[in-house]
Amino acid sequence: MGFGDLKTNAGLKSLDEFLADNSYIEGFQASQADTTVFQALKSPPSSEFPHALRWYNHIKSFGNGISSFPGVKKDISAFADASSSASAKPSKAGGDDDDLDLFGSDEEEDAEAEKLKQDRVKQYAEKKSKKPGVIAKSSVVLDVKPWDDETDMAELEKCVRTVECDGLKWGASKLVPLAYGIKKLQIMSVVEDDKVSIDWLQEEIQNFEDYVQSVDIAAFQKI
Repeated sequence: MGFGDLKTNAGLKSLDEFLADNSYIEGFQASQADTTVFQALKSPPSSEFPHALRWYNHIKSFGNGISSFPGVKKDISAFADASSSASAKPSKAGGDDDDLDLFGSDEEEDAEAEKLKQDRVKQYAEKKSKKPGVIAKSSVVLDVKPWDDETDMAELEKCVRTVECDGLKWGASKLVPLAYGIKKLQIMSVVEDDKVSIDWLQEEIQNFEDYVQSVDIAAFQKI
């Protein structure tokens, strides 16, 4: 067989047409003929030549093992006679009936495969675009101070926890001694930054005037 100059589209087309009906350059297994043609190509054929590209990737998968393929290595000139490439494929003779492909063409299969690939890429992109982004949250520890040592701290905490909204979650709490028997309520919360204002939260707690003297931020940390 001859493919002509493999550096040209004409040579690559000839090689592609040959490999449409053949797995290897010579015979039914990889040989030194494949090594010679592979090394002559230098780089993978474009997707315009799917059969040649398939063969190239297959030979490439052997890595350095291509040097140990059976057979006698020939010079690329042995495969450069384009005039003999016509014998590599059966000649067409007859009328229009010979042009009818009853089983579909490789070009149609490639087009369908490409369309399927594009559809999958589109579906992935749509799915990714709908995936919610990272929600910014903060961990906030509040110091809630009562008026005096007679303030019912259990009732005070109960009031604090009645403050509810989307994006606010209350956590653990404890009573911390201040002075003269007075204790403050230290309570943890997690807030979604886009939904909950810390100023608003402090004001809401401050509204329980019978129990709360002041509300301060003891600790603030982005999550």
